[in-house]
Amino acid sequence: MQETPFCLRVEHLLLYSMSGSNTTDFTNPSTFILLGVSGLEAAHVWISIPFCAMYAIAVLGNFTILFIVKTESSLHGPMYYFLFMLAITDLVISTTIMPKMLAIYWFNSREINFIVCLAQLYFLHCFSVMESGIFVAMAFDRYVAICHPLRHSAILTNSVVAKIGLAMMLRGGMLALPFPFLVRQWPYCKTNIIPQPYCAHMAVVNMACADTRASSYYGLFVVFCLIGLDVSFISLSYTQILRVIFSLPTKDDRLKTFETCISHLCAILVFYIPNLFFSLMYRFAQNVPLHFHVLIANVYLLMPPMLNPIIYGVRTKQIRDRLLQPCTH
Repeated sequence: MQETPFCLRVEHLLLYSMSGSNTTDFTNPSTFILLGVSGLEAAHVWISIPFCAMYAIAVLGNFTILFIVKTESSLHGPMYYFLFMLAITDLVISTTIMPKMLAIYWFNSREINFIVCLAQLYFLHCFSVMESGIFVAMAFDRYVAICHPLRHSAILTNSVVAKIGLAMMLRGGMLALPFPFLVRQWPYCKTNIIPQPYCAHMAVVNMACADTRASSYYGLFVVFCLIGLDVSFISLSYTQILRVIFSLPTKDDRLKTFETCISHLCAILVFYIPNLFFSLMYRFAQNVPLHFHVLIANVYLLMPPMLNPIIYGVRTKQIRDRLLQPCTH
């Protein structure tokens, strides 16, 4: 079977990256090469269409959430402030990866500066950790609103909400900080070609020719300990919430109270289930085709930013009413 021109280009890049002096180590390569969806290069333009549509929906939806929460005074409360933070986080996550991804799919612009790659890696993990923290804060808001309704406004004041948001930002920034520093210290003597359209922690670490267990263990720590703690706190909050809901006297009261939690529960499932699935698959499912890894990773990163504004727009009455307001006049 005749080798394709693209394969020849990849081979040349591999030879180039491994050539030089007597040693092939280049601890700080100047650039990495992003391959997009390896093996499906001929379909890159077609692959870009659904991802571009997902990104457009995410940008439009999250900016709409930001605009409505900012301009509608009735939405100036803890739940909607946390939703405002979630929309910002989703915009940053999707915008961190999509411009370069589309440049690869549309213009074959594969090179990425090493420092830019580290920055992309950092922001991706930083804001993913922040998003998990925001879901914890939202669960706490639902817990206080349902279990201690008379004290809700006294407990979650504007200053407390701001401090929670700052704490989530600092936590994300600090926990993601070791990722680029660990990646920067490894020697890269194998190749500088990343077989996906963005810089993720394990994708870069896998190219190193040193003992990278520190990076792998720290990544697992963030996934299992941090996400595990967050999920445990959310589960504890909802255990108390359900206990209160089931103690309500009528079915209508139970349903009405539970409906205030549905948007949050849907957003949690959209974020955590693909997160855990992708993290485990990337580390342990070695026999899964590479292009499947890449496509799943792209969907995993873009699905929450796209679906969160839809979930909250459809399920939250105040936001839905504000969206439909121009149509009712």
